[in-house]
Amino acid sequence: MAWNVLIGNGISLFAGIFLIISYYINDAKKAYFYQFLNAFILAISSVFFFSWVGITTMLIAAIRNLMVYYDRLTRNWTIVFLVVTVVLGVYVNTLGFVGLLPVIAVIEITLCNFLLKSIKPIKLSFIVNSLIYIIYFFAIYDFTSVAIESFTALVGIYSLVQLIRKE
Repeated sequence: MAWNVLIGNGISLFAGIFLIISYYINDAKKAYFYQFLNAFILAISSVFFFSWVGITTMLIAAIRNLMVYYDRLTRNWTIVFLVVTVVLGVYVNTLGFVGLLPVIAVIEITLCNFLLKSIKPIKLSFIVNSLIYIIYFFAIYDFTSVAIESFTALVGIYSLVQLIRKE
């Protein structure tokens, strides 16, 4: 078990680099590409934490982020992602309430992906998403992701404040 946690944390560190980049840049389209890379790599790290809900929701998030990146996230696709997230996320959840956190996070960000088009609200949605994931990652012993999500939330807040000050 200890080796799995170490390997999972190592992979999460790599994923976190892309998360940090997505928070720092001010181009909404590029931010979603880096969010795709982060989610895809976190799906791999979830294997080492035995988090089937993590694998499932991160793969859904990765696909959704690619669709946002390519401007293909329509109303119908948003509904499909929401339904698939709830059905599969609840079905594979073996972690009780903690396992529902990634489901909630994916629902939150999916709605924001579809509804929000400017960078400030998008950054705010990333911050809210990070707060949900901090709790989840802590519960599954992914301390690397806890640290990275905490750091990126702070970077996101800083970047958001900078954007607001420019107005």
